[in-house]
Amino acid sequence: MRRRKEGGSPNRAYRYRLYPSDEQKVFFAKSFGCCRFIYNKMLADKIAAYKEKGTMRKCTPAQYKKEFPWLKEVDSLALANVQLDLEQAYHAFFTQKKAGFPKFKSKKISRRSYTTNLVNGNIVVKEKSIRLPKAGEVKAVIHRPVPAGYRLKSVTVSQEPSGEYYASVLYEYEAVENQAVSEKEDLQILGIDFAMHGLGVMSDGNRCEYPGYYHQASERLAREQRKLSHCEKGSHNYEKQKRKVAARHQKVKNQRKDFQHKLSHQLTEKYDVIVIEDLDMKAMSQCLNFGKSVMDNGYGQFVSMLEYKLREKGGKLIRIDRYYPSSKKCSRCGEVKQELKLSERIYRCRCGNEMDRDVNAAINIRKEGKRMLYA
Repeated sequence: MRRRKEGGSPNRAYRYRLYPSDEQKVFFAKSFGCCRFIYNKMLADKIAAYKEKGTMRKCTPAQYKKEFPWLKEVDSLALANVQLDLEQAYHAFFTQKKAGFPKFKSKKISRRSYTTNLVNGNIVVKEKSIRLPKAGEVKAVIHRPVPAGYRLKSVTVSQEPSGEYYASVLYEYEAVENQAVSEKEDLQILGIDFAMHGLGVMSDGNRCEYPGYYHQASERLAREQRKLSHCEKGSHNYEKQKRKVAARHQKVKNQRKDFQHKLSHQLTEKYDVIVIEDLDMKAMSQCLNFGKSVMDNGYGQFVSMLEYKLREKGGKLIRIDRYYPSSKKCSRCGEVKQELKLSERIYRCRCGNEMDRDVNAAINIRKEGKRMLYA
């Protein structure tokens, strides 16, 4: 789900698996390569023009088609979208403090993808295929029907390192304002405390019980990566083994997303408001060697799923301050236990409250979120 622009309609993307023919695979490879080439060429010319004359050169793909006629073999809208991406990167560099200068795209590292837009019915999603400009009918698994009233905008074709092809079809729809949170008197509110193992602990005492798919696959992954390290780079066996390693990573990624989609759906069906802590996951992954555990959870992705699914159902996701003492505060009397250590997994208070530390934190998160909601 993509966020709606100010004053515009919200967008939703559906991702479908593609099964292109050998000829279509060649066309996709050409499209990926041409998009990468034209991006690097326009960026290089922009940099050169600024160094020579101190001016910002306006580049378009049409300027290069006479010099490089093979650019005409791919979809012109794909090249036009590359120009828009480059202009957006430049705009972000000059207007946003954290945005870096646009970088050249590497043939080996860059994502293999291109985006084309709907013009005069050139893109059609059917029951078992998707018709794309210059590629024709591409066999696809359309596993989810598109709701009535959705308007197709664009399609992004991509190839994963494992060799699989996907089409991300973007639709625009009219937003229906749902005032469920503001109108409902008895709101169902849930607090979730992030947990290194198991993804999260909820204020009702339940745990998310995330299986840790990366940890489960680590032994098999290590074996496949050892085989890859023994292959000669650039050889047929090296490329074959490289796809095997990528396929193992792809499976872990798919398992994680499937678990998070199902869990977020269950929670948003049951609760109107969900409260979490506004955590810096990148900083957490870099401290105390917690990188693999934090990244395996995919907590940030899970929160994004909760947010857009709650929004669609008229619910709300509330983020409380990350420095709020949810773990040190007693959920019964409110006393803050400053000397609480990380190794203490049972919270004990002078008022007689004794419970699991994470459940106590989740209850405090729920209370703080409820206070913010009605403030």
